[in-house]
Amino acid sequence: MSDSKLPLAGQNVLILVGEIYEDLELWYPKLRLEEAGVATVVAGPKAAAHYNGKHGYPCTSDAAIDDMIADDFDALVVPGGFMPDKLRRDPVVLNLVRAFDVAKKPIAAICHGGWIPISAGVYKGVRVTGSPGIKDDLVNAGAVYEDAEVVVDGHHVTSRRPDDLPAFCRELIGLMSA
Repeated sequence: MSDSKLPLAGQNVLILVGEIYEDLELWYPKLRLEEAGVATVVAGPKAAAHYNGKHGYPCTSDAAIDDMIADDFDALVVPGGFMPDKLRRDPVVLNLVRAFDVAKKPIAAICHGGWIPISAGVYKGVRVTGSPGIKDDLVNAGAVYEDAEVVVDGHHVTSRRPDDLPAFCRELIGLMSA
């Protein structure tokens, strides 16, 4: 296949991982983005570390979050699961999200992944969706919550749950193609 058939060839996306990530919310976007020509980097608290998904699917990180720089990437994907609750306590993660936000680069969060942008303080006045379990957190962070399969507001792409992944990936790829 030639690069002309890969609409996002040459772009790089950072995907966060940590223990008990939501399996589908990491792997579906990763593979879908790679099909579109994106080079993905999965970064966790440690490089080359093994992380278990919520449903047991393993993931080995490509790099350590501490070594990531927003300028090296075109977009950020934040999967859900229980992982975001721990990662959002890391100031390096929060500063990384803020750098993506300041640069107006796509930040795509699904399900409980929204906890990380909440803690980074980047959702004030932004239309979003997420797991119903974090609706109050989103609203309390100043976001405008919508119960929809996907919400795009500027450079933010959000979805509620694994069932929403087709719409989530379609909108992220569309935003990155613009």
